[in-house]
Amino acid sequence: MSKIEEVRAQMVAAMKNKDKERKETLSMLLAALKNKAIDKRADLTEAEENEVIKKEIKQTQETMDLAPADREDIKEECAKRLAVLKEFAPEEMSEEQIRAEINEVLKNLGITEPTGKDKGKIMKELMPRVKGRADGALVNRLVGELLK
Repeated sequence: MSKIEEVRAQMVAAMKNKDKERKETLSMLLAALKNKAIDKRADLTEAEENEVIKKEIKQTQETMDLAPADREDIKEECAKRLAVLKEFAPEEMSEEQIRAEINEVLKNLGITEPTGKDKGKIMKELMPRVKGRADGALVNRLVGELLK
């Protein structure tokens, strides 16, 4: 079952339960997924679906972070949206899993004592392996800690 079908089914259930906020969030997500498929002129792969979902989560998080302190209504609405969107988000890698991938990349590259000069090589090899499953900032921080 594709994410579009899954989101549509959840949206129908939300309408039946008269859960307006959940329905609106799912409607937004469904529109984003359909627009991406239209732009591509083909069905989306699982990775592309996950990319759209992560983008929606990121935008909602930014809206919440940039909302003025006195606008609790906006922050509350964004928090509810995030809860719904995260149901469809792919499983994120843990720090331990990312560290294991980093160690695997170091073995493959034959690097025993990584230095700052090796960071580009490490990241170039590592990012395609964790793309869509790990936060880039977290990966960057863990590689940076390793180089110190």
